[in-house]
Amino acid sequence: MNKIIELAEENILHTYNRFQIVLDHGKGTRLYDTEGREYLDFFSGIGVYALGHGDKELNDAIKAQVDKLMHCSNLFYNEPAARAAKRLNDLTGMDKVFFTNSGAEAVEGALKAALKYAYLKDGKNDHEIIALDHSFHGRTIGALAVTGKAAYREGYKPFVADVKFGQMNDLKSVTELVNDRTCAVIMETVQGEGGIYPSDKEFIEGIYRLCQESDILLIIDEIQCGLYRTGSVYAWQQYDVKPDIMTTAKALGSGMPIGAFLLNKKVADASLKAGDHGTTYGGNPLATATADKVLELLESRHVLDNVRDLTPYLEEKLDALVRKYDCIEGRRGKGFMQGLVLKDVTPGEIVNKGIEKGILMLTAGVNVLRLLPPLVITKEDIDKMYEILDEVFA
Repeated sequence: MNKIIELAEENILHTYNRFQIVLDHGKGTRLYDTEGREYLDFFSGIGVYALGHGDKELNDAIKAQVDKLMHCSNLFYNEPAARAAKRLNDLTGMDKVFFTNSGAEAVEGALKAALKYAYLKDGKNDHEIIALDHSFHGRTIGALAVTGKAAYREGYKPFVADVKFGQMNDLKSVTELVNDRTCAVIMETVQGEGGIYPSDKEFIEGIYRLCQESDILLIIDEIQCGLYRTGSVYAWQQYDVKPDIMTTAKALGSGMPIGAFLLNKKVADASLKAGDHGTTYGGNPLATATADKVLELLESRHVLDNVRDLTPYLEEKLDALVRKYDCIEGRRGKGFMQGLVLKDVTPGEIVNKGIEKGILMLTAGVNVLRLLPPLVITKEDIDKMYEILDEVFA
């Protein structure tokens, strides 16, 4: 293991402070390092492994597509992309899909579509976008422009668009920013990286009404919270809202790099046209065959029922920890996207001690322990998580 870590540090650009583990393989809700040690996965590759690790039916579909066709470019049609797009539109009620290789690329495309929509409407190039503090939308320049964390933005200005920041769950802070240059509001239904902040009903529905009344586009980022994680197919479907543009990724490939942005008919008809946007690899047959199979399996195996059935039990166990330990101030989240708010102890300390005891977790914001298990966890997995965390906090 140490030799592999040394090899990586010698050759890979150090932009991550990695855990000192070399993961080798996974099965279900467990991961194993190169020394054979087992870890309960409440990390899921930052919310990616919806179906868990090593799913045979998914792997077989990927292998079959590898032997058939992996890439052809978007200058040709391919069947897996057409099928996956149809599934996404059926699940969301959206109208058009553009496949990307990642969540950040999906955000880039969403921003381009919004800016082009506004430009075609009034011929001006000075439009503004409203985003939210504590938000996270990706690491590319456009995505950074709307990411509400100063540390991530420092050193990369000027950005490609004028962006103003409101506060999550403070409708007035957003409405005060609106002017005749505002073309879009972008928000996560549940902020992940920023600290597990779910949208209040009054807030997100107020934003939706504001956008509808002023012909401002609502971009909803569901890259982390989407695809069954919070107890609905997409988290925004728990509210009386519908985005003009939405982004999705992570669980869409359950390990395969893929993302997408979806547009309603109004935006699709009056924004990006042929030649306005493109990607070499996005929408390739291998990635979209994977996404098509992931979406099929999530539905056929009733994974949403598992999330809904076990969420109360997961919350009960986490709330028991809150009551038991003074260093835990509270819990917040939705479904299988949960955070424990800590005091007098850093989430990084808990993550590291958890690794020692055989569980993988991650942090969010400055004081939140973030739990993003695969969507196929069992009651026994939750009991094991509680047992380990009880030892760690003790």
